[in-house]
Amino acid sequence: MIDREMPTFLVCPVDRTPLSPASDQLVAQVNRAIVAGRVKNRAGQPVERPIDGGLLRTDKTFLYPILNGIPLLLADEAISLAQLD
Repeated sequence: MIDREMPTFLVCPVDRTPLSPASDQLVAQVNRAIVAGRVKNRAGQPVERPIDGGLLRTDKTFLYPILNGIPLLLADEAISLAQLD
C-alpha cells in the first residue's frame, strides 16, 4: 500500500490538480466492478486485475490505480468513476 504522506506532492497528469488517497471503501467498490468485468481505463482497455489502492483526483471523477505499491500516473491508466454508477 502507498504511504499516506506520499500523495501530498502528486498531481493528476491531465489537469495538474492534487491527488489524494482513495478510501478503502472506494477501492473495494472499484475492485468489485473490476471482478465483474465492468471497468475500463481511460484508454478503453479492460482493467483485468484488482487494484491495491488508488489516488483520487480532486474532482473525484478519476482514480489512478496503485498496483504493487506503485501509483500508475499515466492519463490512459486512469479509471473513470462514472463506471461505478
